[in-house]
Amino acid sequence: MDNLVERFLRYVAVDTQSSEESTSSPTTAKQHNLAKLLAEELRAMGASDVSYDAEYCYVYAKIPATDGGKQTKTIGFLAHMDTSPEVSDEGVRARIVKNYDGGDIVLNEDGPIVLRLADFPEMAAYAGKSLIVTDGTTLLGADDKAGVAEIMTMAAHLLAHPEISHGPIAIAFTPDEEVGAGVDNIDLDAFGADYAYTVDGGVLGELEYECFNAAQATIAIRGRSVHPGTAKDRMINASRVVMELDDMIGADERPETTEKYEGFYHLTRMEGETDRASVTYIIRDHDRALFEEKKERMAGMVAEINRRYGEGTATLTVKDQYYNMKEIIEDGNYFLVENAINAMEKLGITPIVQPIRGGTDGARLSFMGVPCPNLCTGGGNFHSRFEFACIESMEKITELLLALATQ
Repeated sequence: MDNLVERFLRYVAVDTQSSEESTSSPTTAKQHNLAKLLAEELRAMGASDVSYDAEYCYVYAKIPATDGGKQTKTIGFLAHMDTSPEVSDEGVRARIVKNYDGGDIVLNEDGPIVLRLADFPEMAAYAGKSLIVTDGTTLLGADDKAGVAEIMTMAAHLLAHPEISHGPIAIAFTPDEEVGAGVDNIDLDAFGADYAYTVDGGVLGELEYECFNAAQATIAIRGRSVHPGTAKDRMINASRVVMELDDMIGADERPETTEKYEGFYHLTRMEGETDRASVTYIIRDHDRALFEEKKERMAGMVAEINRRYGEGTATLTVKDQYYNMKEIIEDGNYFLVENAINAMEKLGITPIVQPIRGGTDGARLSFMGVPCPNLCTGGGNFHSRFEFACIESMEKITELLLALATQ
């Protein structure tokens, strides 16, 4: 597709990393830089009702229905602008590996930093394709700037070809998805979609309408610091109490030991001294009842710490983040999944319908009245310095978006 790769490379060059520590909206001001750029590009290509939310960092646009468009309901497409806080995206140096040979890719000779086939055996399937990678010092940002580029390329194509028949189309780009706040301040009236697709998945063919139920749990530990020479039976080392708490979670209940529909507790942050410490987990499960049980168990672990060391030693704060959109999609909205499967098959794409071991803006949107399954982007190894995007996959996904927009 014209300018798809050029757009993608332009977008990944903009630092938009969100922050888990910030309480502002958006969590980082630099996300506005990409939002402004996208709004300008949408206006330049002739989109309607383009708006940039200068306070909360959302971008909205419309593509009006053509005269021949039969669809009267508005279909929406969303992608998020921010990148994961787990690896820096400052100064992304992207390069294209043409006709990939299916083996190891040396990302950076200093170190060296190598994307090894032994570590990522699924890379062998991309032999003969063109891949976009980094120099190994940052993530790439395909999650989700590949989705942004694909939606923008779809929009540019439709606006340049008014003879193509389609109904009304809505577009939205969101901040802070990576920290679970992607639709905290979305303006559903400005978006204006009756139903939508997030373009925020992985490899070509992925189609997801099930996701985790999700919560974040933060435990603050109050210790007792005394001189180590006189510490016997007096000191409570808060950092060691955190370690004790983590030991209560079984080794088979972590992300690295679970798959498919298995839930987990994931330790995302830990800091502390003798006097005070804190630890943060994300709690995930596809099954709502098991999700609630996991939260209750976390409360039980905190209660046990307080039993051992005294009431008030541990304080738990739990915040639900999103819920499994399956119940919304299967309640009268499964046609969205069927439409995507049909469009994929017509384009020669093999549908891979599977649960998301994560979440998207679409999960929360579905519970806000806009049913919203998730589509692939053509990237992989997200949230890491080994992230990549496949150009041929991105091109095919842009064709998929066009097919869905013109059904």
